[in-house]
Amino acid sequence: MENLFPDQVLKCIYNAKFRSSCFLDSQKMSRYSFSKDVQVPVCGIPFNLNRDLLAARSSKLCKLFKENPDEDLSHLLRDIPTTPQIFEIMARFCYGFQITFTPKNVIPISCLACYLGMTDNHSPNNLLSQAIYFFEHKVVTGWNETVRCLKAIENQIVLQQASKLGLLESCMDSIINKALDIPLLLGEPIKNPFYEPIIRGMIQCKMGSTYIASNLYQYFKSWVFIDPKETDGDTSSSEGVSSNSKKLAIEAIEKLLPHERGVLPCALLSEMLQYATVLEANANCRDGFEVRIGRQLDLATVNDLLIPTQGYSKEEKYDTECVRRILKHFYNNFTGQDQSGLDIVAELLEDFLGEVANDIDLKKDSFISLAEMAIAASEGTQRTSDGIYRAIDIYLSKHRYLTESEREEICAVLDCNKMSVEACEHAAQNERLPVRVTVQVLFVGQLHLRETITKEIPLAQSFCPEWLDPESQQMRILSLTV
Repeated sequence: MENLFPDQVLKCIYNAKFRSSCFLDSQKMSRYSFSKDVQVPVCGIPFNLNRDLLAARSSKLCKLFKENPDEDLSHLLRDIPTTPQIFEIMARFCYGFQITFTPKNVIPISCLACYLGMTDNHSPNNLLSQAIYFFEHKVVTGWNETVRCLKAIENQIVLQQASKLGLLESCMDSIINKALDIPLLLGEPIKNPFYEPIIRGMIQCKMGSTYIASNLYQYFKSWVFIDPKETDGDTSSSEGVSSNSKKLAIEAIEKLLPHERGVLPCALLSEMLQYATVLEANANCRDGFEVRIGRQLDLATVNDLLIPTQGYSKEEKYDTECVRRILKHFYNNFTGQDQSGLDIVAELLEDFLGEVANDIDLKKDSFISLAEMAIAASEGTQRTSDGIYRAIDIYLSKHRYLTESEREEICAVLDCNKMSVEACEHAAQNERLPVRVTVQVLFVGQLHLRETITKEIPLAQSFCPEWLDPESQQMRILSLTV
């Protein structure tokens, strides 16, 4: 469309009476006979326009011109809620030019036409009715057109006017109904303030939780995801505003996210939890993500639990208290129907303990607390203490400055009686263990050996009668102990 800037509008004024005949009869023109032109400033850009042509289409301007026939009205018209581009389209319409509606401009044009009173009651086939017709027949009938229409609304005043006209509700109803019929239409999400009510509408209409969760994660990636470059350097005021909008977005996502187990993998839930922490989202938001991870903790991996601590005063690499809360949520929601979940979580915590043991900043008391948590998770299972031993060995290896008494305190959580033969053999030669623990491991190793001998002798006797000879039996026991 050819741009019609203010200086071009001035050229049109000279032929205004000729063009007015295209859409106004002589009787109607006599109703709007204003001698002066009017200057309308829109966002600092002045538009010099013919009063008669504006009054013929706008009831609001017609009344204003009648009440102020000889005054400069620019100060009364400076607050028209629109942009120069949309106002230019309206001016073209008043001058009889053909205008083109698009999904991006139809709502702003409708709002401006409503504001200026450009209805069919004032003038037949007026701007508002033409815009509404296009909206109803060319926009809300298609998915892409409706989405483009919503995305084009950025002005808060236009947003409020569109809401009053019912245009926003029509767009959102169209999107919801089409998504319910074809869920795969849910591609790149629409940004707030439209996104949240659309998702809520889909939830109320019982759309599948998997589709809802998937789209919420896509929304997270589009509007919350933080580029690593954003964290470099000083934070400007504009970035502060952006961070606040992201904080509001992640809080909205958590509220909308279905609570069903498995709708999103733990890796994605953990990622969103970390961003909620970085953005300092409210406690309910962070807790919501922790609860969801806890409900499906038996589906998680160690990496899902390696959540970095945040803040300038962080003393440890990973947020172990967060993991403790997640574990609590797992047990609070465990139904007891599948015992294999307990074994999986117990192994997961042992692996997690072994991973965080590499953190040079992990305090002794924190490690002991985590070890006790892992041991508690193993209660009621048939697991050995090998996982706990491996974690202790890693911790002692990374923290060689510990005293003998401190190492004994750490090893106090280890139940040597539950260690396997292989673990006992390794521990017996481990110089990092305190002497007292080494002696205890050797004793347990002897018990394992005795059990092995006790089991092997009856088996051997059943195949070799000479085992019945006490002297021969004694010689074989001695050979096994060498």
